Amino acid sequence: MRLGVDFGGTKIEAALLDSQGEIVARERVPNPGNYSAAVAAVCELVGRIEQQTGAGAETIGVAMPGSISPATGHVRNANSVWLNGKPFIEDLTAALGRPVRVENDANCFALSEAVDGAAAGARVVFGVILGTGCGGGVVVDRKTVEGVNGIGGEWGHTPLPWPRADEAPVRDWCGRWGCLEQWISGSGFKRWSGLTGREADERAQAGDAAARVALDLLADRIARSLAVVIDILDPDVIVFGGGLSNITSLYASVRGKLLAHVFSDVLRTQVVQNKHGDSSGVRGAAWLFGEGA
Repeated sequence: MRLGVDFGGTKIEAALLDSQGEIVARERVPNPGNYSAAVAAVCELVGRIEQQTGAGAETIGVAMPGSISPATGHVRNANSVWLNGKPFIEDLTAALGRPVRVENDANCFALSEAVDGAAAGARVVFGVILGTGCGGGVVVDRKTVEGVNGIGGEWGHTPLPWPRADEAPVRDWCGRWGCLEQWISGSGFKRWSGLTGREADERAQAGDAAARVALDLLADRIARSLAVVIDILDPDVIVFGGGLSNITSLYASVRGKLLAHVFSDVLRTQVVQNKHGDSSGVRGAAWLFGEGA
């Protein structure tokens, strides 16, 4: 049995997976938005899952925003800013009484899709989160790649490549200017288009020219951003997650624009929608221990 926890900004979800990767039980609660209360909520949630199933897990994986600093062992770079600077692993390990592994939520998403999702069988996978924020995760041979600084895949806080005259840098919540999060996340898209991804998709399908233009521009910005990833990492598969991943027209549009920006005469990288949807975070967390870790 593998137990994973998806520690999100608004909700906390726990799931118990069997040896085949099937979810035996799952439950979610609102994230209280307070550090001590959130740690307690994780423990209560895990306890309810184990009591409900009569099965326990020797280890627990946790998907979270941000990452763990290799210098301090504390959380950093989380958009749930109240989590930053906290000894999250230490406190969870003590509270749960067993080994805990904490990993960035985008890395967990990528791991889930690489193990038994849309990128199963691929050696190098780049997971893309296009939701409220923008993130990335790297998996090679079914192992997450955090890097020596613990920031592997932090794609959302790199600049928009080849900016145009009308793409002046915008200040991001992290304090930097020009981050991808301000251009290709769901919230970024709404900032510059005035539409949610769902609204734009529905209007475009109904023939709204302005919505189609907005989605075409979004695809172009995503393609420019992914071209840099392909030039450096050259992944077999790129998997989209988050709310914008549900816009099916994006896939052909992004892929069609990529070759103009990639430093190659061929493009064999697949660009695909996730298989597990909202479950990828908690599933990836469960895979952090054992096979697939």
